Amino acid sequence: MSTIQELHTKAKSLLENYPDAAVESKVLVLKSLAISEEEFYSYPDRRVSKSKVQHFYGLVLKRQQGTPLAYVVGEKEFWSLLFKVTPGVLIPRPETELLIEKVIELSSRGKELIVDIGTGAGNIAVSIAKELTLARIVATDVSQQALKQAKINADLQKVPLIEFVRGSLFVPLQKLMLQGKCDFIVSNPPYVSEEEWETLSEEIRNYEPKRALVAGKNGLECIKKLIHEAPAFLRSGGYLCLEMGWNQKEKVLSFFGSDWQNPVFFNDLNNIPRVVIAQPL
Repeated sequence: MSTIQELHTKAKSLLENYPDAAVESKVLVLKSLAISEEEFYSYPDRRVSKSKVQHFYGLVLKRQQGTPLAYVVGEKEFWSLLFKVTPGVLIPRPETELLIEKVIELSSRGKELIVDIGTGAGNIAVSIAKELTLARIVATDVSQQALKQAKINADLQKVPLIEFVRGSLFVPLQKLMLQGKCDFIVSNPPYVSEEEWETLSEEIRNYEPKRALVAGKNGLECIKKLIHEAPAFLRSGGYLCLEMGWNQKEKVLSFFGSDWQNPVFFNDLNNIPRVVIAQPL
């Protein structure tokens, strides 16, 4: 029988073309053997049963074939929380944590109304709910599959009071009659252009949902609609908080008209403008 260490070494060899082969191999070992990181380091010579070895190689094969690691193991860490993810739902990205940071900084930590448009796996809504426990949070998505996954994650993280509503952009807010009532409208909308989509890795194009990433020819359709329509739903002093693409700052700035105060842009850890926050006049 193989040992934990031998399986890790074998996976690193099989995944040698991946830049983070050692880390990914460890993740696959932990998941397939259902062991903790502490066990991984403490008992490298522990023997592994045949059935678990077979399960391990099955996961490694999926990764070799290009399936994103998060889909292989069925989960992704975000905001130090674990989120279940399945094909058809966008994998949470670490850059999006900047949105959470800014909402928390701006919040009065009272009973605010926070809307997450295009919730996907629910990582934004659930992370905010874990931090701002008194807030009313509404999470929307046009995808029924995404909403189902978001509800699973809300239950997993024990934040069951999030309101999940299906619909595109502001349609759910109209149904809930939230005009002029929102303290925060938060979104990580699609912002990839059709041209940029063709340059993305096969790992993204072959597995992740295109409609969660691409927004028209220039990638700005959703952002433009969010900026133009948000003032009707934000209360006086409310905030629109959006994630955007690496090269979109000037275009996004041009969308803010006379009904907005000066928007503020924030850079991610790579010093790229990633989040814009603005208040209506």
